[in-house]
Amino acid sequence: MLARPDGDVGEWADDLGLSEHEVRESLDRLSRLALVRTSAENESRVRPVNPMLALEALLAQQQAELAAHQQRVEASRAVVAETIAQFADQYTPAAGPGFHFLSGVEAIREHLEILTKEVQEEFLTFAPGGPQTPENMDASRPLNLRLLNRGVRMRTVYLDSIRRDPPTVAHAEWLAAQGAQVRTTPTLPNRLILIDRRTALIATDSKNTGAGAVVVDNPGTIALMHALFETVWQSARPIGTRPERSRKTLTTHQAEVLRLMAQGLTDEAIAHQLGVSDRTVRRTMAALLTLLDARSRFQAGVQAVRRGYLPGADD
Repeated sequence: MLARPDGDVGEWADDLGLSEHEVRESLDRLSRLALVRTSAENESRVRPVNPMLALEALLAQQQAELAAHQQRVEASRAVVAETIAQFADQYTPAAGPGFHFLSGVEAIREHLEILTKEVQEEFLTFAPGGPQTPENMDASRPLNLRLLNRGVRMRTVYLDSIRRDPPTVAHAEWLAAQGAQVRTTPTLPNRLILIDRRTALIATDSKNTGAGAVVVDNPGTIALMHALFETVWQSARPIGTRPERSRKTLTTHQAEVLRLMAQGLTDEAIAHQLGVSDRTVRRTMAALLTLLDARSRFQAGVQAVRRGYLPGADD
């Protein structure tokens, strides 16, 4: 209309490749926006309003609508803040100064989502449990990408047992390709997430991580957890490296099974610690008995001490 002010509905439709019905609907919309008005010379025709006037008026209208929307947002924010203050204790009951208990998977996931939005520099994780489920890996990828794209340093320690699970290895290698650092170790004490050296999330039951978690922001406890993470990290192997032999002829996996056996753990408990199946532990134990020329666990322990695989009483 600005280019051809003397045109009519049919001409504008031809110029734009539209039907006359579409042009009339557009004219109605332009009229509601005060961008066109009825011609004073011919009331059967419409003309475009001077864009210097019309567009400024349109922007002013939109600014007024935006201001009204902002007022509604601020009012909602005040109500939300009041609600959070009223019910905060119900959803994060205290377990002591600097500690808050979360009950159930949903509460854990919601709080983790809040924490990850606040992370600024560092995101450290112990991920026990062995091979990860496809659902967990798929769900974690968008979160990991958001953190890495924000420049957050990510370090994750898995169990060595993931190296025998191609999907989990592929996920770990994908993380490394995105800029995260990934290592593995024979055992991990518990599931742990440590954020910016100020907040931690720890599973209350290492055998059932969905049962609950403790949120920790006590500075002294956080310092201890960070020191623990660094100690485990230094001894862990980067993803992609080959397993090393430990103490002459033992693999790191065999050495760890032997160490846990010497502590009196059952096959089931050892399997849980290493994130492998009971069958894998029994197979490793059988190989150790053969290697140590032993007929029982007790004999295997004695032979392991003699050969220097385990510390003796004097040590």
